[in-house]
Amino acid sequence: MQVRERKSDLEDAGFGVVAVGFSPPEALAPLADHLGWTDPFCSDVGRELYGRLEIGRAPIAKVFTPGTLRFYRQQVARGKRIRRPVEDLRQLGGDVLVVDGVARVLALPESPDDRAPVDQLVAGARALSAP
Repeated sequence: MQVRERKSDLEDAGFGVVAVGFSPPEALAPLADHLGWTDPFCSDVGRELYGRLEIGRAPIAKVFTPGTLRFYRQQVARGKRIRRPVEDLRQLGGDVLVVDGVARVLALPESPDDRAPVDQLVAGARALSAP
């Protein structure tokens, strides 16, 4: 996670870092451990925040691309068992900078694995914190 590595830049601009996922808390805790995420990781099972920010779902073709299918095929060929997902694979994520409870910068992806460049978020944070 590049955000974790640039956390000090965001903090210098006056922003804290919080992750939000739509999985239940018991699923997010192991994910936070796996990612080395030490900041708050909130669960939005009902996707209320996702809805308020108008973060939608990707078309199936953006999720199961030829590259993704190739990856799974290779995993099966190596003897890895592919488990049925417990989450909505089509749910998009997003990156948002919030000031006084208002989303001021919102970077929405085109596919579930797409993220805004962290430099873009840091630049936005600096611009918002400039006098």
